[in-house]
Amino acid sequence: MNPGPDAAGFGVYVHWPYCARICPYCDFNVHRDRRPGEAVELARAIVEDLARRAAATGPRRLTSVFFGGGTPSLMAPEAVATVIAACRSLWEAAPNLEVSLEANPTDAEAGRFAALAAAGVNRLSLGLQSLDDEALALLGRNHDAAAGRRAVEVAVAVFPRVSIDLIYARPGQAPEAWAAELDAALDLGAGHISPYQLTIEPGTAFERAVRRGRLSPPADPQAADLWDVTQARLGRAGFEAYEVSNHARTPADRSRHNLTYWRGGDWLGVGPGAHGRLTLDGTRRGQVCAARPADYIAAVARGAGEGETEALDLRESAIERALSGLRLAEGVAFPQLSPLGLSPDHPEVRDLAAQGLVAADPDRLRVTPDGRRLLDAVLERLLVR
Repeated sequence: MNPGPDAAGFGVYVHWPYCARICPYCDFNVHRDRRPGEAVELARAIVEDLARRAAATGPRRLTSVFFGGGTPSLMAPEAVATVIAACRSLWEAAPNLEVSLEANPTDAEAGRFAALAAAGVNRLSLGLQSLDDEALALLGRNHDAAAGRRAVEVAVAVFPRVSIDLIYARPGQAPEAWAAELDAALDLGAGHISPYQLTIEPGTAFERAVRRGRLSPPADPQAADLWDVTQARLGRAGFEAYEVSNHARTPADRSRHNLTYWRGGDWLGVGPGAHGRLTLDGTRRGQVCAARPADYIAAVARGAGEGETEALDLRESAIERALSGLRLAEGVAFPQLSPLGLSPDHPEVRDLAAQGLVAADPDRLRVTPDGRRLLDAVLERLLVR
């Protein structure tokens, strides 16, 4: 099924869970750094976990390292450098190794950008989220639009590659205002823009606000209008929508680490709550680390940093491949979907192609731009039966 475990790349994901403030829309594994010395212990545990688990992966060619969170830009740059050095020593690093790190556009974090670049980070993913002060206050961000602009200006001067995240489909957002916001973001000079539609996740402060009638996100038709504005504005500026929520100015600006996920590659997850996927002896295995920092540190100390592991059968692997790969403009090769019975002649595929929602391609299952607008419905028709 898979031409090789590293055909789509091999990455390391490092989860740094600490945040100065927890945003009301966030359902990630985030924590406040309240126990003295815990962050130092966690950095050491991550390096120890990498060293022990590298033996299980066998020889691999490392194509990417991604520091996510949480707020990994709050890590001591020396700790970031140590983790990167460990990864380079444990696996053969590709000449163009991508090392990404997520950051918030506060003035304090922007002051650390040069040190993070010196530590080995060569791609910064900046959580700009909005260029509107009222929207930033609603989203619970601890920066304003002016600080966001300053941070991007510093980032593009320091890092060879910069990505910015934006959130749309906010309550009361008008298409005209969103178009102007996108134009302003395009002027900042980043080569990669990730516009994410606001989703109300269970257990978040936003979900509680919606239940109490204090927050009203746009209805589906209004959200679809904002989607259309996003595609039109970024496309006109020369940004390719290579994935549903990711747009790159050139192929070199694409996120190589995320492409490893979407193309069904292998990655090792370290840090509290980190997920990973590894193909070992022909079997694809999922793993998830303990979520609480103290629990992860304790697990690494007893040699069990990988946490819970599970072997995925061919059907489960194919479902994952479809769910992630059909988000990409390139789609998924039909042989990788054969455990699901999907082929060019499958009745559902033929019907979706007749409706213009998937491409009539004999080699790959690809969702068209119109289909990507309705991706959840397309996936349901293909996978739920």
